[in-house]
Amino acid sequence: MLENISEEAKNALREAGLTEYETRAYLYLLQEGVSTARQISNEANVPYSKIYEVLNALERKGWVKTQMDRPRQYYPKSPSEALDATRLRLENMMKSWRNTVIKELQPLYEKREIREKPDIWILRGEFDAIAKLKDLVNNAKIELMFAVPPLTEPLLYAIIPFFNELIRRDIKVQIMVTKDFNLETEVFSRNCEVRRRDSMFGGGVIADGVEALLILGEKKPSLIIWSDHSGLVKFAKDYFQYLWNTAKPI
Repeated sequence: MLENISEEAKNALREAGLTEYETRAYLYLLQEGVSTARQISNEANVPYSKIYEVLNALERKGWVKTQMDRPRQYYPKSPSEALDATRLRLENMMKSWRNTVIKELQPLYEKREIREKPDIWILRGEFDAIAKLKDLVNNAKIELMFAVPPLTEPLLYAIIPFFNELIRRDIKVQIMVTKDFNLETEVFSRNCEVRRRDSMFGGGVIADGVEALLILGEKKPSLIIWSDHSGLVKFAKDYFQYLWNTAKPI
């Protein structure tokens, strides 16, 4: 009978914390109903020397119940009920692990001033750049700084639908464009700070002062870089601020 159960379902049970023998026993009970340990052992191909250990584990994990008859009989809980019990058990375990690990190990991390290695990615193509740009915009919490020379205008078009959401989240948005900017600035100037300058070499966006998407080139992007390297992002932000201070408000 167990052959009728898909491997996907069996794998899901294993990922939920059941062993191979526990999976076999539970699926047999689910199909056959109330059974004795010997019946389960014989029909689900679980060694009899292991069957009580397996059934006790299933009961402890919330997948089966017992009837105190002679001989003792076992029956399955519904999959939804068993999964809810598993979820609660894992959540409680996670809370316990978190409390123990953070209390004891976090101070070691902070004492040694361990830091994650910053990333610098070179992105290939406009599609990857737009995907990363949308990611920056969606995850921003405080501010976004856009430098938009003509070569980066297509990227700005791609995120126009997000501007209402940025306003709702009260994100500060600064947009710096050139005199050749083609899009009607009123689309942005109603809710963002927009300034114009004669020219820029390259452009991009800086999010919350912690990550940046930099696009270099003249008529078309020749290099697209994303980074959360603190030094690189600080340089980009300082350079943006310098250009911003000398640009004309619109």
